[in-house]
Amino acid sequence: MFAPRCPSREVFAELVDKWSMLILMTLSSCGPQRFSELQRAVGGVSRKMLTQSLRNLERSGLVRRTVFPETPPRVVYDLLPLGRELAELVEPLGRWTERRAEQMMAAREEFDAAHAEG
Repeated sequence: MFAPRCPSREVFAELVDKWSMLILMTLSSCGPQRFSELQRAVGGVSRKMLTQSLRNLERSGLVRRTVFPETPPRVVYDLLPLGRELAELVEPLGRWTERRAEQMMAAREEFDAAHAEG
């Protein structure tokens, strides 16, 4: 992955995108979601970014988009096995981040204050 032309580098860069991780974690914890449900659950993501992230996740075999033949059509997003596997790996990182966010924010403030004086 550290080689400039390694294919896994491109895949990794797409996966660690902020919205992709939040989408995976949301689908893992909430189950299948419609677009608007997912947008509300993730919070703060624009329609454009959610669409783009979902397409990337679908293209990578992590998320399935199912269109139900109803009027109006109902579209639901869910994790595929590969997406569930990745979500299981990411969830501990999310929990760690929630536990340590205050410490990290305090460290950032201290760093910024120390470097603003120079």
